[in-house]
Amino acid sequence: MDASVSVRVQPEDFDLAAEVSALTRGRADIGAVVTFLGLCRDEAGALNALELEHYPGMAEAEISRICHEAVQRFGLQAATAIHRYGRIEPGENIVLVVTVSPHRQAAFDGANFIMDFLKTSAPFWKKEHRADGSADDWVSAKDADDAARGRWGR
Repeated sequence: MDASVSVRVQPEDFDLAAEVSALTRGRADIGAVVTFLGLCRDEAGALNALELEHYPGMAEAEISRICHEAVQRFGLQAATAIHRYGRIEPGENIVLVVTVSPHRQAAFDGANFIMDFLKTSAPFWKKEHRADGSADDWVSAKDADDAARGRWGR
């Protein structure tokens, strides 16, 4: 069976179990499923919400390119990436990556690769809305994200 890639950028929430089921239903050749679910955290009560913006069309294309590269590089059987935009409050879902493969290491590596490149390559912007009412700030790129991406040798 050919590997499939599904990418969505949407304001609506998603259902992790439904996404996993969509990738695995009726397949006996899958040996491992890895999921990464990114949530909005409250930063110890300091954050009221995040506002995520993206470059429509370009964000989907870049995430799709990343997922296809992960499928080829790690021999994944399928990958799904969903990223939300808009106002997201603490505790809500932001991003989901699901990878499936015959063996666990490929699924783990594929999910890590997708997240490391999604964080540094996909055109998203994040603004923090603080709980104390102080000025909102756009969040800058982090060196730690660039370092995580660098471990993949590109």
